[in-house]
Amino acid sequence: MKKLGPVIFGFVIGAILTYYFCPRPLNGELTMGSEYVIPKDTISVTEAKVLSANWEKNNETEIDSTIAVEGPRKKMRSVWWSLKDVNEYLAYAQAKSDTLGYKMTGVRIYLGNYGASEKASKKNRNTMFMVPTGPKSKSKASSLNMFLPPSDSDIPAPPLNDGGGGDNGYPQ
Repeated sequence: MKKLGPVIFGFVIGAILTYYFCPRPLNGELTMGSEYVIPKDTISVTEAKVLSANWEKNNETEIDSTIAVEGPRKKMRSVWWSLKDVNEYLAYAQAKSDTLGYKMTGVRIYLGNYGASEKASKKNRNTMFMVPTGPKSKSKASSLNMFLPPSDSDIPAPPLNDGGGGDNGYPQ
């Protein structure tokens, strides 16, 4: 009976450590199951349909003039990359950014047009390409870090292009 105090003390310490070190659900965040957090900028399928319909409605003249010049080809409404291609590109862009002295913090998607391309299938066709973004890496001892906020400018690494084109609105 004399040694009961340290045993109780051990249980209390164990309970406190268990409370602080065992995983538990996050408060206030929406989740899909127990291991996925819904990104904050996710929109609903209904909102995506409205955005797609608005794009087609507000860009009708431009689309129709391109189709009239190029013949019966369908308009390009989207670009598709496989998950494998995107993951490989992100890993490549991260490594290339590091070697160029940048800290990759995101990607930017640009709209483009091939113009007078030598390939007939791409002549005057629209495209999209993905570019890594992030600030130039600075020395941790630099005094400029206190005064200049980092900017997410385009990193001069080769962009990802040549995704498959989609000719219908959202969803396909």
